[in-house]
Amino acid sequence: MSSLFPEDDPEVAPRGPEKTSPLAQRMRPRTFAEFVGQEELLAPGKPLREAIERDLLQSIVLWGPPGTGKTTLARIIADMTRARFVAFSAVLAGIKEIREVMTEAERLRRTTGRRTIVFIDEIHRFNKAQQDAFLPRVEAGDIVLIGATTENPSFEVNAALLSRSKVFVLHALTTADVEGLLRRALEDRERGLGAEAVAVDEEALHAIAMSANGDARSALNLLELSVAAAPAAEEGRRVDVVRVEQAIQRRALLYDKSGEEHYNLISALHKSMRNSDADATVYWLARMVEAGEDPLYIARRLVRFASEDVGNADPQALTVAVAAKDAVHFIGMPEGNTALAQAAIYLATAPKSNAVYEAYAHAAEDAHRDVAQPVPLHLRNAPTKLMKDLAYGKGYKYAHDEDDAIADMSCLPSALEGRTYYEPRDRGFEKEIKRRLDGWADIKKKRRG
Repeated sequence: MSSLFPEDDPEVAPRGPEKTSPLAQRMRPRTFAEFVGQEELLAPGKPLREAIERDLLQSIVLWGPPGTGKTTLARIIADMTRARFVAFSAVLAGIKEIREVMTEAERLRRTTGRRTIVFIDEIHRFNKAQQDAFLPRVEAGDIVLIGATTENPSFEVNAALLSRSKVFVLHALTTADVEGLLRRALEDRERGLGAEAVAVDEEALHAIAMSANGDARSALNLLELSVAAAPAAEEGRRVDVVRVEQAIQRRALLYDKSGEEHYNLISALHKSMRNSDADATVYWLARMVEAGEDPLYIARRLVRFASEDVGNADPQALTVAVAAKDAVHFIGMPEGNTALAQAAIYLATAPKSNAVYEAYAHAAEDAHRDVAQPVPLHLRNAPTKLMKDLAYGKGYKYAHDEDDAIADMSCLPSALEGRTYYEPRDRGFEKEIKRRLDGWADIKKKRRG
């Protein structure tokens, strides 16, 4: 096996307990027996594990949040395969290096029949041209591609490459999984902290696991930091929950403002408001705000929701949403967080109607589908003599001159006469709107009769 980056190469990188390496690096699992989590993929008898153990692996993409074992799994594959293993870092590799490896993979397959497994960490960072450079060799069978990514492959991996690979989803570790890893690190005398006089309270261990958010690397790094920060005593170092909280200070929430998690969270917020769930609404809002989302982006989505999902069931909703946008713009963050929360909770608890949204959608569909209908003559202004001679404005009835301020006059083009776009729901203020529209329709009907 060879690699452009020896420190990442499983054959070249030190496999022994290098005490100068970070704890997370030293405790990286080397076998399936040490691997934690992902049982739905890697339990004995599962197809992915069978393919790895029998050295029959085909191109795959490993997709999951940080610290779930993507790189570790690639290293286990490297140790178990008889194929040549090449590791790339998408941050450092370029087209030239890729083509060199592809050429060598083709030569090796042609002369010896030996496969080349190419592992690409952070494959989402490769541009289209770089990803395309792998495609011919994947199609020819010269290489088996293993891509690792924290981003949705549907968005970040070329469709052609994705269609020739199997995507496996790795999930964040459970708190119990992470606690198990931490205990192993504390007990391991060769690679972990077992040879040192270190004691960690159960409450502190749980706090570390909770703070890690399912990220094994983050948990081990925090454990190492907490131990290093604990004062040395004759009996050794002791880590309590206060020490852990000092090391944590503020947890970095899993979030990517331009990636899938951004869309997942705004979708959760929108759907929680639509379902009138105030508690879920304020939770998802807090997740976005605390992770650093642009507050004006959230405010824009609240304004949109006010029209799309509340509409005229509560006309005040749009006013509240726009006021929250103005408040955020005026006072900034973090003070603006409560204005966003107030508006979001108001929208969640408001009566709901998508009648305005559907009315516009149907009208827009007709506007695009039908021949552009001319404005009826009686609705046109006639500022010139010629226009008056052409009957512009003829037959127009001024509503204020009519009983009930309702004129027996159609305002749609003749081809769309009788078309109904807005159908108010029997909820909130739209009950009153519906009553008015029905009453006006009756008045017009009687006058025509």
